[in-house]
Amino acid sequence: MQKIFYVFLVTALLQAEDSSSLFHDLAIVQEIDKKNNDALPFFHNSSMMGGYFNMPSARTLSSGVVGVGAARVSPYNIYGLSFQYFDRVELSLNYRIYTGMEDQNFKHMGFGDEAERIGNFKFVFNLPKDGYEDFPTFAVGADDFIGTKRFNSEYIVATKSWVNHNIEATLGWGRKRLKGFFGGIAWTPWRQSSLLVLKDLSLLAEYDAVDYKHHSGEHPQGRKFDTRINAGVAYVWKDTLQLSINSLRGRTFAAMGSLRYPLGTSQGFIPKTHEPPLYGSPIDTEPLGVVRPDREFVHELGYALGQQGLDLYRVCLNPEGDLWIRIINNAYREENILRERLQRLLAAITPSNIKKIIVVVESDGVLCQGYTFRTEDLYRYRQGKITNFEMATLSPMTNPPPRPDLASTLYRRKKEVWMFTLLPRLQTFFGSSTGKVKYNVSLIGRPEGYLFDDIYYEAQVGYAIKSSFQKIGDRDRLNPSHLPNVRTDTIRYYQTNSVSLEMAYLQKSWNIQHKGLFYRLSGGYFEPAYGGGATELLYYPAGSNWALGVEEATVWKRHYQGLQFTSKIRRLKGTRAVYEKFMGVQYFLDFYYTFKPWDVDLKIKVGQFLAKDRGVRFEVSRWFPSGLNVSLWYTITNGHDHVNRTTYYDKGFALALPLDFFLRQSSRTYLGYAMSAWLRDVGAFADSGRPLYPTVRLERLHLEKR
Repeated sequence: MQKIFYVFLVTALLQAEDSSSLFHDLAIVQEIDKKNNDALPFFHNSSMMGGYFNMPSARTLSSGVVGVGAARVSPYNIYGLSFQYFDRVELSLNYRIYTGMEDQNFKHMGFGDEAERIGNFKFVFNLPKDGYEDFPTFAVGADDFIGTKRFNSEYIVATKSWVNHNIEATLGWGRKRLKGFFGGIAWTPWRQSSLLVLKDLSLLAEYDAVDYKHHSGEHPQGRKFDTRINAGVAYVWKDTLQLSINSLRGRTFAAMGSLRYPLGTSQGFIPKTHEPPLYGSPIDTEPLGVVRPDREFVHELGYALGQQGLDLYRVCLNPEGDLWIRIINNAYREENILRERLQRLLAAITPSNIKKIIVVVESDGVLCQGYTFRTEDLYRYRQGKITNFEMATLSPMTNPPPRPDLASTLYRRKKEVWMFTLLPRLQTFFGSSTGKVKYNVSLIGRPEGYLFDDIYYEAQVGYAIKSSFQKIGDRDRLNPSHLPNVRTDTIRYYQTNSVSLEMAYLQKSWNIQHKGLFYRLSGGYFEPAYGGGATELLYYPAGSNWALGVEEATVWKRHYQGLQFTSKIRRLKGTRAVYEKFMGVQYFLDFYYTFKPWDVDLKIKVGQFLAKDRGVRFEVSRWFPSGLNVSLWYTITNGHDHVNRTTYYDKGFALALPLDFFLRQSSRTYLGYAMSAWLRDVGAFADSGRPLYPTVRLERLHLEKR
C-alpha cells in the first residue's frame, strides 16, 4: 500500500512538472506574440501617406487598410483617400484646394478656388516582419506623380522604431518640391498608461523640407516661413481615428483628421448571423431502389442544396451508377467554400449504390467547372479519414464534364425567366468648369434571367434621385479632345430626370468540347451610349493560372435619350464641332495571368479601341480576403491625345465591394466604382455584354488567406 502511494506521488509530481513546463512554454509564446504585435501608433500626414504632419516616413499600414481624411494646411484645404495595396505599396489620392485664390480660367463660371488632383505612392523595401528588426525601414516614394505634377516630389526615407522606448525617428532626402534633407520624430510617452486619453496621445515634430519660396506651384500666401520645424500632438484611437494639430512654418497652425478601416480583411460591417451552417445531418446512405426511390432522393438533394444557397437544375444517372448534376452557386464567392459545402452534403446523403457523383457548376449560362467525387472517398471524408486537402487532390477541379453516356434524366428544372436586383449607384466627375465635384446618386433596377432556358438576358433601368450633372458641359474647354468623341460626351446620357433604359441585351454561351474553351455571342443595348453585336472566344482550362481570349464588337452610338441609334459622331476641330459617319469596331487579343501567391490578376488587352486608336491596355487587379477587388489600369495607344501640352494615356482605378458587407449572409453581388484620371476618348472601349473571363474567374476564385 505504501509502495502504491509513492508511485502515485511520483506520478503526480511528474505531471505537475510537465504541466508547469507547459504553462511556462505558453507564457513564452504569449510574450513572443505580444512583442511581434506590439507597434507604435501609425500616423497619416496631411497627404494621407504614412508620415508626420507634412513629411513622409517609411512606415505603412497592413495590406487592405483604407483611410479617408481632411486637413487644413494654410493656405490649402486637402481632402485625401489612402489605400494599402500591398504591405509594401501605399497609395493615396488628394484633392488640394487653394483657398482664397480663384481659378483664373473658370472663376466666372462658378468653379471657385483653384484646385489640384494629386496621386501619391510609396514602396517599402524592408518591413519589421522581415526579421531585420535592428535595421531601419527603407522606402522610396513620390508625391503628385500623375497629372500636372504641380506638387511633384521624389524621395527616399528611412524610419527606425524603438518600441520599448515608445519613440520612432525618420530621416529622408527629397528633390523637386520636397528639397533636400527632412526628418521627423514621434514620442508616445504614456502608451502603457491605463488612462484612456493619455495612452493614445503622441508628441510629434518634423523638419519640413518643402521649398516654399522657390517652388513655382506654391500658393502665394504660403511661401513665407519663420522656421522649418513643425511640432504638435496627435491622438490615435484604436488604429481607427486620428486627430492632430501642429505649428506650421512658424507662422500659423494646421490640423487634420482621418479614419481608417481594414476593408481588405474585414468580414463585413454586419455579422453573418443568417449564414447556413455546414451540412451535418440527417445522414442517409440508403441505396436507390424500392426503399429510396429516385424521386425521393432528388427531392432530398434539391432541398439540402437549397438550404446551402445552391440551386439544383439537372440530375442524370447512367446504368453504371454515375450521377451527373448541374448546380448554380448563388451565395459564395470562393471556390473552396463552395467545394467544402458540396463535399459535406454529398458525403451525408449519397446512396451507397452510386459509384461517383459528377458536379457541374454554371454561372450566367456558362458551364464553368466540374468535380468528380467517388462515393467511397466521400464516405471516408465524412468519417474524418480524409481532409479537405486530400479531397481536393482526389477530386480536383476540372473542365466541366459532359453528361455521361446512356444517362437518363431524373430531374430537370428550368432556369428563372425573371430575377430582379435593386442597387444604389454613385457617379462622380471632378474638375468641371462649373464646380469642383459633380455627383449623381441613382437607383438601378436590374432584371435578368433566361429565355428558352438557354439564352441569358440582362437589362438595366436607371433613375437619378439627386444629381448635379445638369451643370456639366460635354467638352473640355482647355484641352478639347480631337479624336472622335466616343467618351467625352458621356455626361449627356445621364443629364435626364426621367427613367432611362441603360442596358438590354441577349447572350448565348457555349462550352466547346468541354476542354476549357468557351464562346459567346451577344447583342442589344450594351450600355447607355452603345449597342450592337459582339463575340468572344476564351481558352481557360480548369486549374490554370492563365487564359487567352479574342473578342470583337461592332457597335452603334445611341441618341442621348430614347432607344434610337445615330450614324454620326462629333469630332472637334479646334473649338468647332463637326459630325462624321461612325460605326464603332473594336477588337482585342486578351491575355490573362493570375499570380496566386499575391491574389493578383494581370490582364493585357491588345488591339483597336473605339476611337480607332490602336495599342495596349494593362490592368492589375488584386483580390483581398474580404472579397474586395481593386484594379489599376494604364493604356498606351497611338491616339496622340494631349492634355496640358503633354501626351495623355488613359489610366485610372476601379474597386468592387461585396454587397454582403451590408448583409447577414454571403452574397456574390458586388458594388462597383471606377474613375479615370481624365475623361478622354483615347483608349476607350464599349461594353459588349458579360465577358467570359470574369464570369469563369469568379467561380474559380480561391483566395490566399494571410
